[in-house]
Amino acid sequence: MINIQVYQEIARTLNAMENCRKIKKDSNEALYNDTYWYDKHAEKIDYIIKNYLPHGSGIDGKTGIDFEKSNDDKIIINSEYHCMDQNGFYAGWINFRILITPCLLFDFKLKIIGNFGKYWHVKDYLYDLYHYNLDQNFDTEKYNRFYDENS
Repeated sequence: MINIQVYQEIARTLNAMENCRKIKKDSNEALYNDTYWYDKHAEKIDYIIKNYLPHGSGIDGKTGIDFEKSNDDKIIINSEYHCMDQNGFYAGWINFRILITPCLLFDFKLKIIGNFGKYWHVKDYLYDLYHYNLDQNFDTEKYNRFYDENS
C-alpha cells in the first residue's frame, strides 16, 4: 500500500476537478459524467476538510479550499481563528490563508498569511497544527468505506 499524505490527496483531487472542468469547457456541453465526477471530487475535498484539517481550539470558523486560486503549483486554504484575550473572552476573528507549495527538500512548504496584529504568536501555533495535519497519511480505505456508505 502506498502512503499518500493529506496534502497530496488534496492536490490529486483538485487536479481531477480541474480535468473535469477542462473536459466540460472543451466540449462546449455539460456532460453528465464529467459533472458527476466533479461533484464527487468536491465531496472528497469536503471529507478531507472535515476529517483531516484542524477544527476547534480557536479554529471555529469556516475552512475551505480556494478552488479558483489553487493549481498544480499551490493549494490555498482559507480559514478563521477565534482570538481570546487574557481574561478568556473572545476578542475577534483573524481571517487567514494557508499557502501550500511543493518543496524538493521537505515535500511541501507551508506559509500562513493574515493580519494577526497583537496575536502574532497564533501564527506559529497554526503553522505547527496545519503542518502536522497536512502531513498525515490519508486513509484511502477509510474514505472508500465512507464513500460506499454515502453513495
